[in-house]
Parts: sequence; C-alpha cells; structure tokens
Amino acid sequence: MNTDLLKRLCETPGVPGHEHRVRDLITAEIDGMFDAVSTDPMGSLLCRRDASKKDAPKVMLLCHMDEIGFLVSHITKEGFLYLQAVGGFDPRNLFSRRVLVCTDAGDFKGVMNPGGKPIHISAPEDRKKVPPVGDFFVDLGMGKAAHDVVKVGDFVVMDEPFLEMGNKFVSKALDNRIACWLGIEAIRQLGDKGRGAEIHVAFTSQEEVGLRGARTSSFAIRPDIGLGIDVTLSCDTPGIPEKDATTKQGKGFGLHVRDSSFIADKALVAEIEALAIANDIPYQRTMLAAGGQDGAAAQQAAAGARAVGITVGTRYIHTVTEMIETSDLQAALDILVAYLSEY
Repeated sequence: MNTDLLKRLCETPGVPGHEHRVRDLITAEIDGMFDAVSTDPMGSLLCRRDASKKDAPKVMLLCHMDEIGFLVSHITKEGFLYLQAVGGFDPRNLFSRRVLVCTDAGDFKGVMNPGGKPIHISAPEDRKKVPPVGDFFVDLGMGKAAHDVVKVGDFVVMDEPFLEMGNKFVSKALDNRIACWLGIEAIRQLGDKGRGAEIHVAFTSQEEVGLRGARTSSFAIRPDIGLGIDVTLSCDTPGIPEKDATTKQGKGFGLHVRDSSFIADKALVAEIEALAIANDIPYQRTMLAAGGQDGAAAQQAAAGARAVGITVGTRYIHTVTEMIETSDLQAALDILVAYLSEY
C-alpha cells in the first residue's frame, strides 16, 4: 500500500477554493498516467484515459480535494485572527488546537482558542458553554506584525501529522484525500485493462461547501456512470446506538446507496455488489440520513447519469483524529480496479 502518497496528500493544506497545493501534488504524481489532464475554471483537475473504441461509455470517478478549514475574516489591531469556516465544524473539537495559517508570504504556525476567561478565573457555569465557531481566534504569537504577512481571505487548516496506529491510519483531511489516493492508485493498478470505457478521474474542488466543483466538472464531462469516492461515517464507537453506526471498521468498503443528496442507481448497486462477492472483496451497504457527496453531482448533471458511492468508513469525521482501517481502504481500491477492469 502506497502509504507515503496518502501521508503527503493528507498533510498538504487545501480548503475549499484553495486546493492548488493538493492539485499540484496530484499533477506531479499522475504524470504519464492519463491521455489528457486539465484544470477547469473552478480549480478541479480533470484527467481522461481514452478508450480503445469510439462511442465508449464514460465512467467518472469523483474525488474531492478540499478539506474543511477556515478563511481569515478579520485581523484585530493586536494581530489576532478571526475566521469564517469553510466546511462543517463542531465547536467542541476546536478548543486549544494548533493551526497553520497559509499566506502568500509563507505558512505560519498558530494556536486556536475561543475568547473568554481561562479555567483559573472562570465561573463553573462559564465552563459549560460551547462558543460558536465565530468566537474562536488564532494567535500567531507575533502581535501586530501579523498585519505584515496575513490578509483577509488567507486560509487556515489544522496542523496535525499523519499517523499509523496498528492497522489504522489517523490524520486530518482523510476526508477526502482518501478519495484522491484511490483515484490515483486505481488507475495505476488498472494498467492496460478497462480500455473499453473512457475513464475520467475528476479531482474536484469545493465539495465541502456544496459539491461545487463536482457540478461543473460533471456538466463538462457528462458521464454515463458516476462513482462518488468519499469517506462515510463509522460510528462503531462507545456511546452511539448500533443502528446509527453506518459502517463498522474492518468490514470492507462502503457501498453507498443513499444520503440527502442522492439515491444510488439500484442496478449499479447490485452490479458492484455482485462483483464484490465474486472477487471476495469485503463490503457493507451504507446509508446516511444527512450529508452529501460528489456522486450526486454526476447523477444530476446535464441529462443525468447512473451513480453510486464507493466509500471508506471513517471514525471521528471532521476532526484532526479521522481514523480508517487499512483493510477497508484496500477493499475500496480492489472494487474500483475490479469494476473498471470489466470494461
């Protein structure tokens, strides 16, 4: 398993609208793997692998590049940074975090905390309050000199390393650098197979703020089949009822059949399920009551497409401790290669 690539993908900062560093990494990694590579006006990286015949079906893998993060919205006269979130955060996970502020002048380490009194001088009732995201600020430790290097609109990500823990990977941004990894490694392993289809791998922008890059790239490509590659919940942890677990780690890739953005094509779900069974690839059917993913954009683009989600169950999503099981990631790769090889 190409762990080094996944580590580099996860540790490269890139929030919605600022995916350029991730895009540059992917562009270098896929050199020579596709017949055409371009960047669209939304910043999505569109990669095409030609078919061996005319009028071949178009199969599109949608792999979003962006991670949740922040944009600097205000700099106080003392040099503290206030932020606007780009993506969904639970404020309970933001206390006392180390962050990286990414600017044209360079990257600067900082710490994030909410305004208010520390524990030694706060009242008990104060400690029970969870402040909104807008109350958090970043301290760069440079005082007024922050005005010399930071501008409104610069972006901020959590500053935590990629870790291997037994048979788990833990990192920020596994949502959705997992998909970027899968898009690259599936084509690498496919080799000369699958030339009966025109395969498009779209590394999309701005998914975390509404599937934006997936919508424009899907409209441009107009696929016949859309495979939304993403993480999904794995709530197989204490304090959550079994019916809400969504996936269990170690049980295989997620065959994603529904969320609030789309309902997967029934025949395509059955086709991939049969393929998984025939190839002894572990899988589990998954549904989400809320949330969405890029497969929905492919399904609804232009005249529409058949679509399904291929997902990897992830614990602690939208935190710096996102966790996956390595065997589930391998199963997702195996089913993608098996499916594309069928063409």
